Amino acid sequence: MIKTVAIVSLSSGTIGEDFVKHEVDLGMKRLNAYGLNVKMMPHAMKGIEYVKNHPEERAEDLLEAFKDDSVDMIFCAIGGDDTYRLLPYLFENDELKNAISKKVFLGFSDTTMNHFMLHKAGLNTFYGQSFLADVCEMDKQMLQYTAKYFEELIQTGTIKEITPSDVWYEERTDWSPAALGTAKISHKNDGFELLQGPSTFSGKILGGCLESIFDIFDNTRYEDTVSLCEKYKIFPDLEDWKGKILLLETSEEQPSPEHYREMLLTLKNTGIFEVISGVLCGKPMDEKYFAEYKQIICEVVGNPSLPIVANVNIGHATPRCIIPFGVDATVDIEKQVIRF
Repeated sequence: MIKTVAIVSLSSGTIGEDFVKHEVDLGMKRLNAYGLNVKMMPHAMKGIEYVKNHPEERAEDLLEAFKDDSVDMIFCAIGGDDTYRLLPYLFENDELKNAISKKVFLGFSDTTMNHFMLHKAGLNTFYGQSFLADVCEMDKQMLQYTAKYFEELIQTGTIKEITPSDVWYEERTDWSPAALGTAKISHKNDGFELLQGPSTFSGKILGGCLESIFDIFDNTRYEDTVSLCEKYKIFPDLEDWKGKILLLETSEEQPSPEHYREMLLTLKNTGIFEVISGVLCGKPMDEKYFAEYKQIICEVVGNPSLPIVANVNIGHATPRCIIPFGVDATVDIEKQVIRF
């Protein structure tokens, strides 16, 4: 189904830097080997400093990718931390609403903000992988579990179900060209873990990276995040969250248990935990603070009847599946499957 992929840098401009050229070259070869045409959007490879200073051109790339009839899929290069700066250029004069067309949109991490933007504009998106983090994986091939879902998405335009990975991988410490062709260290994975509540529940999934969501309500990282997110009403209202399944995963920053609690309490203050039908938690990178996170989220939610599932292979730990947002999903922990 997918023939042409547009790559956008909506947050960090990392893929334009020389220090990742060996990864980008590898990723481009893999996309071409899948038979995909790749359109690198005009500003995607301009480098970290340029992309940081030109949010209007990041927005322009996204709008152009939506307007281009030849593009079937928009693929985020990587995350970052300031894609919220695109808001005025996408919403001030309904630019995004007027440009949007039905395409596959895939990204994760700071791209959580872009998922919320596209949700507001009425497009269902796909969460869980990015070009640099997944297609450019430096092993001899993409991680098998990751590739399975990426291939399903480009071949069918959808994801039918996800099941747990048999293994999880430690994060690399060497990203140099010398690491090309080397395998990540793997460990046995235990599958989806029900922390509380019924083992089967349903709803449309929405959410993403907890730190990105926290930034909507907190100005610690940037002084204008809250004002911009409030102005353009980027966080869905409670009526929109009603009956949904909230997806939460933590970034490579590996937040301390204290900060994890703070972020969840901020989210709780919105009233979201009173209206959703369940919570899915991505496995934390390198399983750091895994036990603490599981205990804290149950304590903060404070409602034992709300189902909470941990250890989903989504987000910043590898390997990664892909989760479709905005379509009916049923979580069945006894059968270890999430069906869409």
